[in-house]
Amino acid sequence: MEKRELLYEGKAKKVYKTDEENFYIIEYKDDATAFNGLKKGTIAEKGIVNNKVSAILFALLEKNNVPTHYVKKLSDREMLVKKVEIFPLEVIVRNYAAGSICKRLGLEEGLKFKTPVLEFSYKNDELKDPMINEYHIQALELATKEEVEIMTGMTFKVNKILSEYFLSKDIILVDFKLEFGKSNEGILLADEISPDTCRFWDKNTMEKLDKDRFRKDLGKVEEAYLEILKRLGGM
Repeated sequence: MEKRELLYEGKAKKVYKTDEENFYIIEYKDDATAFNGLKKGTIAEKGIVNNKVSAILFALLEKNNVPTHYVKKLSDREMLVKKVEIFPLEVIVRNYAAGSICKRLGLEEGLKFKTPVLEFSYKNDELKDPMINEYHIQALELATKEEVEIMTGMTFKVNKILSEYFLSKDIILVDFKLEFGKSNEGILLADEISPDTCRFWDKNTMEKLDKDRFRKDLGKVEEAYLEILKRLGGM
């Protein structure tokens, strides 16, 4: 399949059209951003790690009957995906308190929630991705009630599958964000699943193994990303 013109360039990825209408190629970049683009930098080989980790996790989810846009990994930095129309939403699951929810609700980092917390954010950098609920989504026609129900069900299923999988690798899945898209096959899980979009803590040491190392200037960012890939058997 031949790569054609650049369709879109985001903070972490480039999306290219191909010579087949229903397929795109995603190229993962080393650029790193935090706080809605206010902090910028580079993480060496981040694009390679995120591409490989996403490929492993998408394949795992597909095996467990979660439909995704993933087709196959093309190279260290590129994957072939199905064409989707992305909903302007981020679906966030929190298993433990970390990040913005600690500030909003005055919680101590590390609190394990009795049940997973699901949140929606409106994807808009200028507005800093504000949190919204199902009523906002329907009022603004970002998705229908039925589409929200499908995304919600898929998200909780993904959380169960990935939480158990990572725990088997001595990793706690603290929280993560997902994006979904519409295709001719229905609603598909899209975007990526990586240390950029998830919080991972070592089960035994509680060491952070994700983008928080970049956000908080903790150092050893590259090492943390590579450690995730290593534990998933991708090295």
